[in-house]
Amino acid sequence: MIAARPVDALSLIDRGAREGVPGVLVTLIAIEGSSSRSIGTQMAVLADGRQVGSFSGGCIERAIATEALEVLASGQPRTVRYGVGSPYIDVRLPCGGGIDLLFTPQPNRALVTEALARLARRTPAQLQLGTYVQTYAPALRLIALGHGEDLMALVRLARGYGVDVTAFAPMQNGVLDEGVLPLITRTHLPLIDSDPWSAIVFAFHDRDWEETLLPHALALPAFYYGAVGSRRTHHARIERLQSAGVAPHRIDALRGSIGLIPGARNPATLALSILAELVQDYEACAGQAAWHAESTQNV
Repeated sequence: MIAARPVDALSLIDRGAREGVPGVLVTLIAIEGSSSRSIGTQMAVLADGRQVGSFSGGCIERAIATEALEVLASGQPRTVRYGVGSPYIDVRLPCGGGIDLLFTPQPNRALVTEALARLARRTPAQLQLGTYVQTYAPALRLIALGHGEDLMALVRLARGYGVDVTAFAPMQNGVLDEGVLPLITRTHLPLIDSDPWSAIVFAFHDRDWEETLLPHALALPAFYYGAVGSRRTHHARIERLQSAGVAPHRIDALRGSIGLIPGARNPATLALSILAELVQDYEACAGQAAWHAESTQNV
């Protein structure tokens, strides 16, 4: 894991509660000017000094931790401005803006646990923090199918970034790379657990595997469908899907020449290019999580 995920602050609050260590959940609820973090960013501070999350490059986290312990002692939530307009004239943000942070001491343990359970079930969760509603989306999941270095570079990079990855590849000489599941047949997909926060990527250069599996993949729920290859390859792919009777809206959802770096021609660069596009699109998808949430929980 490269850095803390959005849900890690909530997880630390839950862990502290289970250990009998109270904590404070700190949430960015408003921004004036510019900020290095977005609204909804969270930080957790426990009474024993453990903390996770940040709101800057490290210039205000100590002040936030001190404030959190004061809030914990008082037992009352409060909102504090840092940066422009703050009463703390010695605490400034490098971006020159101002942020409002909501300090919530000892959030309701049962509701925090339920929110984490919903996320574990790949279901969005919401917590009502005073008048502010915090939404949590299920984590980005990647289902990757293919073979060779293009597939493995994407799998390794995505796992290093912290993505939940499930990878499938045909058996070659009876051997599979570690953590990759076998593709047994060209005609049927293995059991795949996908949802609206999943990305499905085909990284085949042997089109015989792609041709019959891709129509099945396009019928699965996902926010992203993509397949590697040139524009010419993608044009031929579209024609095959049309001939196979795949619905036009399914075909339109499929991306070719995938990735944000044009013309990536080595496995590492291609993997970086694809992962960057997945994360970009996931962030847009995750922002809609409130639309899918089934209930709002109050802290």
